[in-house]
Amino acid sequence: MSHISTHILDTSLGKPAAGVAIRLERQTEKGWALVQEEVTNADGRVTSMAKDELPPGRYRLTAAIGQWFANTERETLYPIAQLDVVLPRSGEHYHLPFLIAPWGWSTYRGS
Repeated sequence: MSHISTHILDTSLGKPAAGVAIRLERQTEKGWALVQEEVTNADGRVTSMAKDELPPGRYRLTAAIGQWFANTERETLYPIAQLDVVLPRSGEHYHLPFLIAPWGWSTYRGS
């Protein structure tokens, strides 16, 4: 079963970003369709972004990081961090973390 998990780490503070809204969408012929919405836990994680298996296709994972920075009384250039990915096949786990800071963010495929 393919699924997506994520983790948000605030590298400027060296701690997980708890309480960040995350949204997973799948591209369809009619546009983007919501798969699931979650909020990161106390460790900054969401262990599964879908209740069912994710078929191969194009997905968009969006983290509302602007509110995290507002809650910690900091400015940011980025109100959201968004990944646009293609899941090429079924049966894999895709861990897609966000490393965030007020003036930049990055990602990688984790394990």
